[in-house]
Amino acid sequence: MIQKSKKVIVAGLLSTVTAAYLFGSFAQAKDNNKTIAPSSPKEKLEAYIKFTQILNVIEKEYVDEVNTTTLVDKALKGLMTNLDAHSTFMDTKSYKDLSVQTKGEFGGLGISVGMKDGVLTVIAPLDGTPAFKAGVKAGDIILKIDDKATLGMTIDDSVKIMRGKPKTDIVLTIIRKNEPKPLEIKITRDIIKIQSVYGKTIEGYDNSLYIHVTSFDQKVVKGVKEAIQEHNHTEGIVLDLRNNPGGLLDQAIGLVDLFVDKGVIVSQKGKSKFENTEYKATAKDSDLKTPIVVLVNGGSASASEIVAGALQDFNRSIVVGEKTFGKGSVQIVMPIGKDEALKLTVARYYLPSGRTIQAEGVTPDITVHFAKVEYMDDPIMLKEKDLKKHLESELAKIDANKTTPVKVKAIDNNNTKENNATINKKHISEEILNKDNQLKSALDILKALIITNKGKN
Repeated sequence: MIQKSKKVIVAGLLSTVTAAYLFGSFAQAKDNNKTIAPSSPKEKLEAYIKFTQILNVIEKEYVDEVNTTTLVDKALKGLMTNLDAHSTFMDTKSYKDLSVQTKGEFGGLGISVGMKDGVLTVIAPLDGTPAFKAGVKAGDIILKIDDKATLGMTIDDSVKIMRGKPKTDIVLTIIRKNEPKPLEIKITRDIIKIQSVYGKTIEGYDNSLYIHVTSFDQKVVKGVKEAIQEHNHTEGIVLDLRNNPGGLLDQAIGLVDLFVDKGVIVSQKGKSKFENTEYKATAKDSDLKTPIVVLVNGGSASASEIVAGALQDFNRSIVVGEKTFGKGSVQIVMPIGKDEALKLTVARYYLPSGRTIQAEGVTPDITVHFAKVEYMDDPIMLKEKDLKKHLESELAKIDANKTTPVKVKAIDNNNTKENNATINKKHISEEILNKDNQLKSALDILKALIITNKGKN
């Protein structure tokens, strides 16, 4: 069948040879961070001829009529998808959708998604958003969006489907660790408005400040500065980056720069020398003394990982929690003509020590898995000096009234006020703290650091 198309192949040969030399300089690729030897001019030419050959066979022999432009677009989409999870070819419609996303209002769910092990995975739901309220969790694998399976779907395509008019519903079918069956979660889209920084005091830890950064928008550095200034008696900081999917690079750099005065915070390295950049710390207004504990988990990604990893590399903080997501690559949008574009991975981020985040993540100094804090009450609450006298009085009451001790009934924990309590926007109560052992561990570690810091000359 290929022989039938020889005349057509010859017609396209000149343009193929031209393309081989025009694009030859872009032929080097990387696979799983391993350098692959670049193709020789002969190998490039053979590859381009093979592509043209197959394209012409499809046009001539395929059972249905096909459009060449559509075929090439599909081939490009497949090509980009197989480079990595974040690179993609945007046709006219996709490029237009990208422009719409950057202006105006649109309805969303409030989740960040990524590809992990080839499947669409929730990086994190943002606090207070429809997805967060509906019960979506970091690490959930999205199997279907409404009736559309996500296998083979790109990140951009999935995001496009999940966005829509506010107050419209969508159903996500998810697979969750330790759940025997897939779960269906119905979510109502809404306008996503996020407060990115929360500064709070904690009951029982009067000299500690809890700063929760939910995402890296353009106000993060300002918000953190204001939280520190508002609590100027603070002797230690817990920086909570759990379920923070990232955002603006300059805000991540600026946040680290508040606590270090020199060195490369993060660098990006690519094939092109124009993508090789270092972002350095500055000495102005840097706090080098206040102890810091950073909280992370599997929902911490991108900018969050840069902050946690950089502070860890500078020995400026203790990182507590669970291993982060592992998103450390740089994408740019390159217009192709007027109406199309490539979103292409052009570099990777590297932390001060030279390690990469991409597919590796940041490993905590102290691993703590999320759970409630369980306490075992001391059966004898009284001091020894009071015990004998107390028991004597209790026995006297029982003998006098001929009463029997009250039998304590089991309490339904699902109906207690404790489980229905909400987190105060300025303060974290002890009952809330006891539901979060990662935060409790971070605060106990911070307390030790504060004590050690006081002991320094």
